[in-house]
Amino acid sequence: MTGTTIVLIALLLLAIVTAARGIRTVPQGQVWTVERFGAFTRLLQPGLNFLIPFIDAVGHKLNVQEVVLDIPEQSVITKDNATVVVDGIVYYRVMDPAKAAYQVQNLQQALNALAMTNIRAVIGEMDLDATLSSRERINSSLLAILDGATDPWGVKVSRVELRKVEPPENLVRAMNLQMTAERERRATVMKAEGDRAAAIQRAEGEKQALVLQAEGRQQAALRDAEARERLAEAEARATEMVAAAAAGAGGDALRYFIADKYVKAFEALAANPASKLVVVPMEASAMAGGITQAMELLRQNSPPSGPTAGASPWNRG
Repeated sequence: MTGTTIVLIALLLLAIVTAARGIRTVPQGQVWTVERFGAFTRLLQPGLNFLIPFIDAVGHKLNVQEVVLDIPEQSVITKDNATVVVDGIVYYRVMDPAKAAYQVQNLQQALNALAMTNIRAVIGEMDLDATLSSRERINSSLLAILDGATDPWGVKVSRVELRKVEPPENLVRAMNLQMTAERERRATVMKAEGDRAAAIQRAEGEKQALVLQAEGRQQAALRDAEARERLAEAEARATEMVAAAAAGAGGDALRYFIADKYVKAFEALAANPASKLVVVPMEASAMAGGITQAMELLRQNSPPSGPTAGASPWNRG
């Protein structure tokens, strides 16, 4: 092999190495930094890029896609001295590759430590009940804190989620007992309220029934009074009519009317099925005597009128 051949082979190898160091292909979703003699100069975007061989070099290869960072599990003490086990995830994206490459030494490690520290700070200000029921509030607080803290690093934190918030087993048992007691208390209260409402409804029903009964009795009493009043008016009119008839027709008509009533009364007494023995005076003189007594009673109860008022109706006959 001659010296010329060796020189050509050396030049070919140098050209290959120069091309390899001067031509770089950046994949999609990544941004590379370029350093010249150790100082940052520019960024390489996705695609084909050219460098000055042996002068420029690739510094950091940064992923500009949204990255999911797992936060390790840790024990956190709440405000009321309860211990809970917490872990979560952080979604972030590199917005300024130069800051992300040179403002922080290890971006993921720094984000991890920052998230764990602030989880302890946020949950430490809350009671256990609030920690278990206010996960959205914790996520919002952590998001605001982490996004503000990572802004100088050129990083945008888009979401923070707590995946697990678990108290210790003995505390879980105590919470279950408390929950059971609370549910029993609510059931007792609801049952008492239902019984009270039912008693009120029953009392209202009884009250309405008594009111309706009283109104019914009142209406019945009014009707009875009206009936008695009508009966009294009818009897008064009948008495007036009898008196008018007696005044017009004389004592004979009155004696006939009283005798007829007397005979009908004895007929009704004899026809009564409950009567086992009826004594009826069959002699005419006895019946006449009864009629005479009735006329005498009528005369005594009636006010005297006319010159013959003191005489007996039988004497006028």
